[in-house]
Amino acid sequence: MKIFYGVQGTGNGHITRARVMARELYAAGFDVTFQFSGRPAEKYFDMQVFNGYQTREGLTFNTSKGQVSYLKTALQASPIRFVKDINNLDLSDYDLVISDFEPVTAWAAKRQKKQVIGIGHQYAFGHAIPRKGSDPLADRVMKHFAPADIGVGLHWHHFGQPILPPIIETPAFPDTVQADKILVYLPFEDQHEVMRHLCPFENFQFNVYSPEPIASKYPNIVFKPLSRDGFQRDLYDCAGIISNAGFELASESLQLGKKILAKPLHAQMEQISNAAALEQLGYGHTMFDLDTQVIEDWLHNPHAVHVTYPNVAKVLVQWLRDGMPKMDSDFIEAIWDGVEVLRVRRQ
Repeated sequence: MKIFYGVQGTGNGHITRARVMARELYAAGFDVTFQFSGRPAEKYFDMQVFNGYQTREGLTFNTSKGQVSYLKTALQASPIRFVKDINNLDLSDYDLVISDFEPVTAWAAKRQKKQVIGIGHQYAFGHAIPRKGSDPLADRVMKHFAPADIGVGLHWHHFGQPILPPIIETPAFPDTVQADKILVYLPFEDQHEVMRHLCPFENFQFNVYSPEPIASKYPNIVFKPLSRDGFQRDLYDCAGIISNAGFELASESLQLGKKILAKPLHAQMEQISNAAALEQLGYGHTMFDLDTQVIEDWLHNPHAVHVTYPNVAKVLVQWLRDGMPKMDSDFIEAIWDGVEVLRVRRQ
């Protein structure tokens, strides 16, 4: 079977999920072509798993100092290029089209009357899950940005809805953790402001992954370039993460039992809703602005949550091989029965 798989490349979470799916799809013998959009081609990194891939401009959101600007997003959009990309994408040779919230693929499939399967966190918002920061514009964007005929939504909990657990790596639980090591990933914030809020805490070591090189003035704060392997090594043995409220990183952190402090992007409904879900589930803490006092309280809070998720990517690949039967309640419940939640205490 030949699959065309579109992935939103604005943030790294969609790509992380696609890496897991790629390994399972290739292992099952599928012939898959990946397409990424949302950032310049030279900004992608550690992409070897995709065996060659396409890039297009697509659509992306403009962010500045931790906030989404819908006005700048509209001004910087290239609607003519977007329509041209849709028209130029020929899907006639493919048996199946999948979109991880990637708009060119989704709209090209719709134009060519090909069924498209949407797999990703955003498709969970078609159900009654924790939702905050919504407005008519955000609702329209979520519904029409990358429409799918069948949406497979993913979340940390089912909330009584027909959605699935996250698609993530399933590594072994770390044997040792450095109690003073904190991983920081706030790529949409002013990195100098991030450093200012972290510098008072000299008893902690902050590993900050930044999209731009920053010289640190403090020995306990190290800025590192974006790297999938380096990031995973630091995530594995750190005590906790401070990050924006993206879905995939929080999922990996829960799988590894890391405590979480999430700072959602302002005016970004998905991230605000993710923060609300973390709080509701008791899976993490949040701050809506960079706040030194909140950071201090969180640093000295030893409690974390370890959630063991099953290999959802493998389940979905088998579902594709079986012809995509309807996901009834028995199918979904069997997957969630494999989820275990454990409260842990970090000394």
